[in-house]
Amino acid sequence: MASWNALSPSIVEYFEGEDFYRCGYCKNESGSRSNGMWAHSLTVQDYQDLIDRGWRRSGKYVYKPVMNQTCCPQYTIRCRPLQFQPSKSHKKVLKKMLKFLAKGEISKGNCGDEPMDSTVEDAVTGDFALINKLDIKCDLKTLSDDLKESLENEEMKKEKHSKKEESNESIHSQAIEEKLGSGEPSHSIKVHTVPKPGKGADLSKPPCRKAKEIRKERKRLKLMQQNPAGEHEGFQAQGQPPSLFPPKAKSNQPKSLEDLIFESLPENASHKLEFTRFLCSSPLEAEYPPNGPECGYGSFHQQYWLDGKIIAVGVIDILPYCVSSVYLYYDPDYSFLSLGVYSALREIAFTRQLQEKTSQLCYYYMGFYIHSCPKMKYKGQYRPSDLLCPETYVWIPIEQCLPSLENSKYCRFNQDPEAVDEGCSKEPDRLQVFHKKAIMPYGVYKKSQKDPSEEASVLQYASLVGQACAERMLLFRS
Repeated sequence: MASWNALSPSIVEYFEGEDFYRCGYCKNESGSRSNGMWAHSLTVQDYQDLIDRGWRRSGKYVYKPVMNQTCCPQYTIRCRPLQFQPSKSHKKVLKKMLKFLAKGEISKGNCGDEPMDSTVEDAVTGDFALINKLDIKCDLKTLSDDLKESLENEEMKKEKHSKKEESNESIHSQAIEEKLGSGEPSHSIKVHTVPKPGKGADLSKPPCRKAKEIRKERKRLKLMQQNPAGEHEGFQAQGQPPSLFPPKAKSNQPKSLEDLIFESLPENASHKLEFTRFLCSSPLEAEYPPNGPECGYGSFHQQYWLDGKIIAVGVIDILPYCVSSVYLYYDPDYSFLSLGVYSALREIAFTRQLQEKTSQLCYYYMGFYIHSCPKMKYKGQYRPSDLLCPETYVWIPIEQCLPSLENSKYCRFNQDPEAVDEGCSKEPDRLQVFHKKAIMPYGVYKKSQKDPSEEASVLQYASLVGQACAERMLLFRS
């Protein structure tokens, strides 16, 4: 794990040209088009900047759809958790979970009506040709064994981290070589099929925000008397102090997301849900800045334990400005609980908790929004939310984007015709290259190159990652 004062640079290996895949959304055999690179390591700031330019990771493979050419354009979407209010369907899912925990009741009816059955990253569920490049194993039984081992080793890792002091010396080529040897982008991986997302809502209509009937005042007073300190017993995330949760809403106000999630359960509740979080392996370097969240930045497993049995694992990236949802594994035997929706609401609440200490960490990234695919429209229900303009890389409220998307799959959301990509590559010679165990600017590297295609590839990479990342990340060239 890297310390805040001695971070290693990101090391990436860019794949020239564009890759064509079978589209998992419209089933076009070669319609999905994207650029990609292999991340041997990534700092959280570099990945934050990359996803703010339309990139997304699946394992160590980082890809960016060619938006004006791919068959189903994928727009980066983020929710604003501080202003988020659960919709009627969201409250329905939370109430269903509470009933199951408190009384063991299983709601009747088909769960397929829920707007979101899984938050699995789109590339994993759709582009099967792409999956062979990824180091993902969606086997919950295997994952459970790995998590047990991580539980045993986590305290040891934390102790080592607290005692370890990194020097501020410049990075050595040997350390970079070790990172390059940590994984190869060409190996084939077995991936198990995950549940498919459910049908999306009609986003031409505003989401229903009408609050359900408020509990009777007598019951509210009774609950307050039973729990005067405001603690949420029986449903509290492990290792998190009650003070992180806002106080319960007054009887004449709609319930907050936290009120709905952390509702007190009776002492004789039928089930117990526990929630734990541990670092997991990813290309992101774990970082612990003094002004950051207590858990640090990096990739984490969000583990859901029901009566001592693991039923779901969400993978999230905690970055300088956001919590980014990567994917969710869950036991299909518990699909009646709509764990995809439930986990998304938990992650939104978690983002709000992190923001209390780290003010700039105030967004929840949900991956890609695909308006042309009805089953992928559910992400637009988590409002307020924004879509990333694919040309200028500024955020536009989704309500302003929807009319344009109804007319065309590909849209430039920024309505200012004079606006340009402010973060574009302006000085490619300043791009950093790692070649033959040496770090050098591209301006120096290109003098020794005779292949004309080499320059085209590097300039394409620089235009896609932007000037800031091009100057910080090391582009590996063999």
